[in-house]
This record gives sequence, structure tokens and C-alpha cells, in this order.
Amino acid sequence: MWGIINDAGWPIWPLIFTSVIGLAIILERLFSLRDDIIIPKDLMSNLETQLKNGAIKKEELEKISEDSLAGLMMTAVIKNQGKSLEILNDIIVKTGDAISHRLEKNLHILAMISTVAPLLGLFGTIVGMVELFSSFTSTGHDVEMFARGISVALYNTAGGIVVAIPAMISHRYFRAKIDEQIQTMEEHADHVVDLINGRK
Repeated sequence: MWGIINDAGWPIWPLIFTSVIGLAIILERLFSLRDDIIIPKDLMSNLETQLKNGAIKKEELEKISEDSLAGLMMTAVIKNQGKSLEILNDIIVKTGDAISHRLEKNLHILAMISTVAPLLGLFGTIVGMVELFSSFTSTGHDVEMFARGISVALYNTAGGIVVAIPAMISHRYFRAKIDEQIQTMEEHADHVVDLINGRK
């Protein structure tokens, strides 16, 4: 591995730095966006049981809202029971937007890496080409410098692509997952609204 880094020259270091950041974000989001953390399986069944048994205590609502983001949306609806359907729907949408913003933490950096990495690879390619053409002199050419220039150019081109592709795929995967989770939460919140209205 060190041999490849050495052959790629100094332009590879910004790519290595961005790849480390990208990998850290991907691992963190994979852990944080797990369905069992965002939308616990027993959340809706527990809420439905409690709502059918009567009003839920304030302390219990606070605990539910702190346990998960889905719980935060459900309790936002329950705390505003008695208000019109239009207001409750508006609360669901606004809470969903706020939750989506939290779920998308650092995804903009991942998107930026997917865009910047190929440009860093291109920059390394240019540096390699400069070294390549510098090997030609009036007395001939330096074979070692020529080979070095090709090595720098190719490794950085490949490095930019290798860093960009996982970042781009991960970004789109996480965005799709977040959209799905928000939709599920909104469906659950609509069900809570039905339960509240049906109880009146």
C-alpha cells in the first residue's frame, strides 16, 4: 500500500484525507440511521395501547419523544390533540422537516466528496503530466521521470474515481433511506391522529 502511495506522489494525500472523512461519515450514518433506532418496532403498538386506555401522562410523552425520532413526531401530534385536522397535518409536516434535517447530518459533506474527489484526481493527473513532459529535454528524455509522471497521473485518476463512487452511492442510498423513514413516520402520525379523533 505504501508503495502505491509513494508512486502516486504528493497529490494523492488530499484524496486519502477525503476518503477517510467519507468513510467515517458512511460508517456513522450506517449506525445512526438504523430502523430500530429511528422507528422502534414496538413504538406504534405501545402508543395505540396507551391511547386506547386514556390520556398519556406528560412524563411518559417526554420519555417517548426522547427515545426516538419517530417518538418525537408521534408525541408532537398527541401534545396538540384537540386542534383541527389541518393544524395537526401541518405539525406532522413541520416535524418531519425538522427530523429530516437531523437525519441528513453530514450528508452534504458526502455529496461534496463525491464531486470534489474526481477533481482532485484530475489535479493529480495534471501534476503527473507536467512531470511526464518535464522528462523531455534537448538531450533526450529521463526515463525514470517519464515513468514517474505516468504513475502519478494514473494513480490519481484512479484514486479520484475510487473515492467518488462509494461517496456518491452512499449519499443516494442514505437520502432514499431517510425519505422512506420520514414517510413511515408520517403514516404512523396519521394513524395517531385517527386514534385521537376516534377516541373523541
